Amino acid sequence: MSERPGHHRPRRLADWINPTGARKVHSLIDKVYKRKNLEIAWERVRANHGAGGIDGESIEAFGEGLEERLARLHEELRTDSYAPQPVRQVRIPKAGKPGEWRMLGIPTIFDRVCQQALLNRLEPIFEPVFDDANFGYRRGRSTKDALRKVWKEIEAGREWIVDADLKDFFGSVDHEKLLALVAQRVSDGRILRLIEAMLTAGSYGEGRLFPTERGTPQGGVASPLLSNILLTPFDREMRSKGYQLTRYADDWVITCTSATEARVALEAAIRVLKELGVNINPQKTRIVHVRHGFEFLGYKIKRGGRPMRLPTSKIRTRARPGALSSPGEIDPSLQGSDTPAHAAERSGEHSGADKTGQPRRAWLGPPLQAGSRPKALPPTRWLAGAANLVASVRQVALLWLDNVATPQALRRVRAC
Repeated sequence: MSERPGHHRPRRLADWINPTGARKVHSLIDKVYKRKNLEIAWERVRANHGAGGIDGESIEAFGEGLEERLARLHEELRTDSYAPQPVRQVRIPKAGKPGEWRMLGIPTIFDRVCQQALLNRLEPIFEPVFDDANFGYRRGRSTKDALRKVWKEIEAGREWIVDADLKDFFGSVDHEKLLALVAQRVSDGRILRLIEAMLTAGSYGEGRLFPTERGTPQGGVASPLLSNILLTPFDREMRSKGYQLTRYADDWVITCTSATEARVALEAAIRVLKELGVNINPQKTRIVHVRHGFEFLGYKIKRGGRPMRLPTSKIRTRARPGALSSPGEIDPSLQGSDTPAHAAERSGEHSGADKTGQPRRAWLGPPLQAGSRPKALPPTRWLAGAANLVASVRQVALLWLDNVATPQALRRVRAC
């Protein structure tokens, strides 16, 4: 007798949102407009500050008429008469990418409280479904956790990197596919209509009203959760195939043991994302070895060997030759404590750019490297003294320091 083969993966990508066939949530809207939930939502919106939307109302002004506004929101949600206003378009420069801009959509404070109230109820439903590869906008997870994971995989021998870029992800989200994924766990039609109304509210900028047939506004309170819902089938499908994926919002990499594996992984990723209505930007996607370096979450990650030209003022520590390092300005949050950041992550400020807009180059050795903790450099006055030497000697010193600041290099400087 032959048995029907078991399926270890769902037949459809959408099934990854509810792989066990758990019972869907039927009645949720009454929990969204519950007065206590609206009050909690307001407190979180107020704590995050932020500018107002197209109506010009500020956080302070909303707070002055809080009772009347919360009562109005409660009634509109209860009677199914709520209609969100268009978001206000704001262009901000992309960190570390001169000449490139990111378009934000800022909802009104009234709409922001509504989105937060919805988020309060949806997050506990979808959080257990999210994959371990996903570090973006989740409580108890942060950018440094994602960086640690990548470094550990590289040190374990996965030195070929799929460094991919999604093409206008937040501006190209397919509403129909997103709502179909939400419906895998929530069957309350009023919740689905509320999400659809938020997605299609439009945007206002440069004196014009723009319709939003695709995309989710980057700047909306609910957008991070919705983006995680859309990309969860991608996370789970890739990981079920054995690939080491690490993702933070729309920024992700895959570590591989060979160039061939990396090429196959990229082809698989393109196929999965296409099914979700997401496209990869071919001009900004590449397969690279770690010795050539790649950027992830605003940081340059590179295996040592070739000197990285940096001024002495940027050298804060050292690493062994051949060790994973990217010497430069150190982000204090990456040293020492492993306590996860969560509330601040919701703002989307995960860039590691320095004051000039260039990517930070930070050494992440202590939590990642095997062996003992490297010793710190001697006091900076020694390096300052080296800078006062004659030009030729200073150039020799910098040649050593550009690569790795070793005790031998420092002894040579002092001997001069």
